[in-house]
Amino acid sequence: MLKPNNDKARDSKTLVHQILKLSAEIFQAIKLRIPPEWLMSDMTVAQLRVLLFLYTDGQSRMSSIASSLGIAVSTATGIIDNLVKKELITRSADAEDRRVVICALSPQGQKTMNRIWVQGQSQMEKLLHGLSPEQLEKAKEVAEFLLINAQSQSGHFNENTH
Repeated sequence: MLKPNNDKARDSKTLVHQILKLSAEIFQAIKLRIPPEWLMSDMTVAQLRVLLFLYTDGQSRMSSIASSLGIAVSTATGIIDNLVKKELITRSADAEDRRVVICALSPQGQKTMNRIWVQGQSQMEKLLHGLSPEQLEKAKEVAEFLLINAQSQSGHFNENTH
């Protein structure tokens, strides 16, 4: 009887653990700079989660937002109400079923989320600056592997990624 080779699985698990440890050390080393306006903002973590969800998934039903974030629809409604007051989200009725509420980032909400994205891109650029062309090529290769894996896990595989 053949025994499964657990060495590869164990090696993969060890490597993943080492990569995660290095990732944590990288975040400690780069000391992410949090823009002062975020620290002074009255935005809650729950509100930021909703903004991130809408930024990545696009306009969504209130019930989908609640379900995806693991909160009650009534809780999502309260969070959305506050984001609408801050002019970060728009809310409208579905054209086919007026009982369904559709939420989307407003232009101001899009601008806010773009600033977060640009901040992350800036941090990544700082990390890559100073690497040799060979190291950058390896980093690009790893990024491509991660992208392909992420796309296959989400069902959005694109063969033209390279």
